[in-house]
Amino acid sequence: MGAKEVYFKTIKFVWLKLALGGALVLFSLITFAITMAIAVWTNLAFLLYFWIIFDLVVCIWVSRYMGYMLKAGHVAVVSTAVATGQVPEKVFETGKDLVTRRFGTSNVYFVVDGLVSGAVSQLQKGLQTVDRIFGNIPGISAVVSFLQLFVKIALGYVDECCLGYTFIHPEQSAFKSAADGVVIYFQNWKKLLKNAALTAVIVIGLSFAAFLVPFLVLVPIFKAIEAPTFIAFLLALLIAWVLKSAFVDSFMMVKMMVSYMEVAPATEITFDLYGKLCKLSAKFKELFNKGQTQAA
Repeated sequence: MGAKEVYFKTIKFVWLKLALGGALVLFSLITFAITMAIAVWTNLAFLLYFWIIFDLVVCIWVSRYMGYMLKAGHVAVVSTAVATGQVPEKVFETGKDLVTRRFGTSNVYFVVDGLVSGAVSQLQKGLQTVDRIFGNIPGISAVVSFLQLFVKIALGYVDECCLGYTFIHPEQSAFKSAADGVVIYFQNWKKLLKNAALTAVIVIGLSFAAFLVPFLVLVPIFKAIEAPTFIAFLLALLIAWVLKSAFVDSFMMVKMMVSYMEVAPATEITFDLYGKLCKLSAKFKELFNKGQTQAA
C-alpha cells in the first residue's frame, strides 16, 4: 500500500487537524479583536503584548494535548494499515482505540513520545559520531557538512516512525518497542534518508507558501484598521503552522512511515546498536532502560 493511498484513506485525521488548527486561529482572531478594542478604549497598548503571551500559551497547550493525540491516532492507523494492507472504515474510532489499548493513558504516550523525540534530537546532533557507527558510507560526510538542515527536517518525522513500530508489536512494552524502533531506524539510516534533501525542499517550499499568502492578505487589512503589522505577521505564522501541520506534515509523516514499515519487518539487528546509541543519547538510554523493566 503506497503513501498516497494511505494518506487519502486516512485523510479524516488531516481534516480533524485542520479543524483544530482553524479553531485556534479563530480563537486568536476573536481574542485579538477583544484585546484591541480594550486597548483602544483604555489607551493601554501594552495589552497587545499580553494577548501575544496568552494566545501562545493557549495554542501551545491545546495543540500539545489534542494535536498530539490526533497525531497518535493517525500514527496508529497508518502503521496498522501498512502492516495489514487494509485501512479500517472508521479510522478515527480505530485510532483512538489502538492508542488507548497500547498506552493506557495519555500520560504514558507523552512520556514515550518525549523520550523518542529527545533521543532522536540528541542523536541528530551527534551525526558525526553516528557516521562512525555505520562505517564508511559514501556521501555521509557531505550530508553532515552541507545538508544539516535537510537532515534535521527529515529526522523530524522519525518520532512517528518509531512510535508506529510500537503498534505493530503489542506483545512487548511500548518503551521496548519504541527503543527497537529507534535502533531499526538508525540501522537503515542510508536507505530511509536517501530522499532527505527532496523531502526538506518540499516542506520548506510549501511552508513558505502557506505563510506568504495569508501574510499578503492580512497586512493590508491590519493597515486599514491601523493595527500593528507585526500582529499580521504572527497570525500569518499561526495560519502557516496550521496548514503545515494538517497537510504537509501529515503527508510527509505517512510517506516516511510507509518507507519505514517496509524495511522494519525484514531488519535483523546484527550488531550492538543499543549500547552505542545509549552512549550517544541519554534520552535513548532512559528509553532503553525503561523498556527492560516495563511489562507489556
